[in-house]
Amino acid sequence: MLDKYYKPELVEQEIYKDWEENDDFKAKIDTDKESFTIVIPPPNVTGSLHMGHALNNTLQDILIRYHRMQGKDVLWQPGTDHAGIATEMVVERELGKDGIKKDSLSREEFVKKVWNWKETSGNQIINQLKRLGCSCDWSRERFTLDEGLSKAVKYVFVKLYEDGLIYKDKRLSNWDPKLKTTISDLEVIQKESKGNLWYIDYPIEDSKEVITVATTRPETMLGDTAVAVHPDDARYKHLIGLNAILPILEKKIKIIADDYAKPDQGSGAVKITPAHDFNDFEVGKRHNLEIINIFNDDATFNDNVPDKYKSLDRFDAREIIVDELEKIGKLNRVEETVHTIPYGDRSNEIIEPWLTDQWFVNAKELSKAAIQKVRNKETTFIPSNWEKTYFEWMENIQPWCISRQLWWGHQIPAWYGPDGKIFVAENVNDASNNAKKHYGKVVDLKQEEDVLDTWFSSALWPFSTLGWPEKTGELKNYYPTSTLVTGFDIIFFWVARMMMMGLYFTDEVPFKEVYVHALVRDEKGQKMSKSKGNVIDPLVLMDKYGSDSLRMTLCSMAAQGRDIRLSEQRVEGYRNFINKIWNAVKFCEINNCEYKDID
Repeated sequence: MLDKYYKPELVEQEIYKDWEENDDFKAKIDTDKESFTIVIPPPNVTGSLHMGHALNNTLQDILIRYHRMQGKDVLWQPGTDHAGIATEMVVERELGKDGIKKDSLSREEFVKKVWNWKETSGNQIINQLKRLGCSCDWSRERFTLDEGLSKAVKYVFVKLYEDGLIYKDKRLSNWDPKLKTTISDLEVIQKESKGNLWYIDYPIEDSKEVITVATTRPETMLGDTAVAVHPDDARYKHLIGLNAILPILEKKIKIIADDYAKPDQGSGAVKITPAHDFNDFEVGKRHNLEIINIFNDDATFNDNVPDKYKSLDRFDAREIIVDELEKIGKLNRVEETVHTIPYGDRSNEIIEPWLTDQWFVNAKELSKAAIQKVRNKETTFIPSNWEKTYFEWMENIQPWCISRQLWWGHQIPAWYGPDGKIFVAENVNDASNNAKKHYGKVVDLKQEEDVLDTWFSSALWPFSTLGWPEKTGELKNYYPTSTLVTGFDIIFFWVARMMMMGLYFTDEVPFKEVYVHALVRDEKGQKMSKSKGNVIDPLVLMDKYGSDSLRMTLCSMAAQGRDIRLSEQRVEGYRNFINKIWNAVKFCEINNCEYKDID
């Protein structure tokens, strides 16, 4: 006899265990049936289930179960991402508890400790997805650093390098001075902050005139190599082509005309520091300006500044420079302003645009086919308005910085000869053979120390998880995949990159549909964050009300184009609804109702 009330803790886990034991989620590779495939957006191996995961995976599970019940050959491909920065930080914290610092270990020792951590503590999110009721084929679980995916990553890197689409260059990137690595735009949080706008007078050479520039970062003036004004700004037309004198350094720099300067912003004149501002870097390229890096990797000043500033922290130097400008009469005025400041999402450190040697992908070239396939509707977005966002990002795409100064990840398969010549190969033996042919003798090679951006390996996810570059039965049967379910925030960072890589290496789109779901917010419509204290933990709700109650709440509220305003009361309401279904079954049981197949 059924209990009086529905108790999910007595039901859900037993049912899920039965499903797994009976291989109910396994894909069978049945070529006589129509296939339906979804690849899971791989959660970070460091992660714990949050409400975004709960919504995303519930929607995938609905699609998977629906098509499975239609008798199709269904694969829901699971796996996790190695999450370079996040994992290194977690393991460093764990080592710190034992008084061990990363710097005291060799690379090999540290990576070994990371693998040990991954095996013992790094897969909790998989169990949490099972707790949610996800019907993935867990027998096919993949990891972005497993042997097969590592092979695919090396193959792709070498191929793109040989085709001229991967190269090494000195460019600006988002530099985290605390973690001492480049990070992606997705890992940069723009925070609106109160600050100052300093107006600084730059004297005109052989004249009593001055040109006043406005800046929120006066410390970077030590790297200025020009002042830009708009070509149509009548106030400054007569100064274009003349020299301004850079205060403090007493150095001549050109006054140039460029559309980047906006007459209605600040003073209309902009100091150009190509090595420490992304926009200034582009201006510098257009005008062939000198590029002077003034920072070390920890954002202290380097040897390219006067001795009195060397080794100073950038913000300590700011105060000294502002004081000096005031003393020499070059500080025109100071205004309060509100502006955005970039922070690293992991370190909470202010990010510095920094000029370094990095590895890049020519994303502009790869984007052409990816744009066309969406225009041709070979891949469609649901809702379709997200196509506009996709096109805007892709049509303005910049070179993709793929190198990271970390130890955990895919070490870049490039080796340097004694004169710095680069040899790219899938393994050291091939690199050594290539070097021997080049030098005419055996030489010592040193492998590139940087690892690849985690988005590089996850860009291959739809086909590398199916055994590519080998021509496997899984690849033939389940690729291209059917539907990708994702949040809008990674359309550019993940969806676009999967499109580019999938098309280049398989000549097919990696998925036919991209279903973009909304955000889960709190009941007041606020974005959930730990700092606000409004985070709703799905694990707590599942323990209290059951997984089905949470899943029903999320999917019933997941209307297209509308964010979900979630509260515990709504989940409780759906638990009560499920209890009514339970009571209906109990009523049938009391009245000896029997289920019979009807032919």
